[in-house]
Amino acid sequence: MATGGPSKRSAPHDSSNVPPAKKGHWSQGLLAAMNDPNLVVATDDRIVIIKDKYPKARYHFLVIPKINVPNLKSLKREQSELLRYMENQAQMLAINYPQVEFRYGYHAIPSMSQLHLHMISQDFDSPCLKTKRHWNSFNTRYFLDSADVIRCLEERGMVVTMTPIAGEKLLEQPLKCHKCVYSPQNMPKLKQHLYKHINN
Repeated sequence: MATGGPSKRSAPHDSSNVPPAKKGHWSQGLLAAMNDPNLVVATDDRIVIIKDKYPKARYHFLVIPKINVPNLKSLKREQSELLRYMENQAQMLAINYPQVEFRYGYHAIPSMSQLHLHMISQDFDSPCLKTKRHWNSFNTRYFLDSADVIRCLEERGMVVTMTPIAGEKLLEQPLKCHKCVYSPQNMPKLKQHLYKHINN
C-alpha cells in the first residue's frame, strides 16, 4: 500500500471496542470478516480494510472502523473526522490501482451491522452482481457518496438517509446503465452491455 496508508502489518487488529459477532445471523458477518486474514487487505489502529466477500465489481473493498459504529444514523457530528479518515485510507489504497475508477460511499439502508464505506470499481464486472437490487443499491440515490455524507454530518450534526419505503422504491427502479442512457430489460442484457464500456 502507498506510504502513509494502513499496513497489514502496521498494527494488530484490536477489536475490543467492537461488539463480538453473533453467530448464526448473516447480518453480523461483517464483524467476523474483520478478523479473517483471507479478507483483510490493510489495518491500522483505527480502521480495517477488507475485500468484500461477495464483490459486486472487479475491485470491491470495505473500510470499517474499529470502534463500535452501528450505522450512519448513529453518527455524531464530531465523528466526521473518522469518516474523512476512512475515505482518505480508501483513496490511498486506490493509488495501487491507477487505471481503475472507484466510487466511495455508503448504502442508505445497509444490510450489515457495523458502519462500512464501500470502495467499488465502476466496471461492475462480477459474478456476484446478479439482481436488479444489487445494481440499484450502487447506482441510484440509495448509494450515498462519501463526500455528501460527511458534508451532511458536519452541517446538520446527523446523517439524513431515507425511509425503508423510499429505499425499496429505489431498489426496484428499472435498470439503467450508469455510463449512458441504455435501459435494459434484465440483468443479463445489462451485464452484456457493460462490456462495451469496459472495453472502450
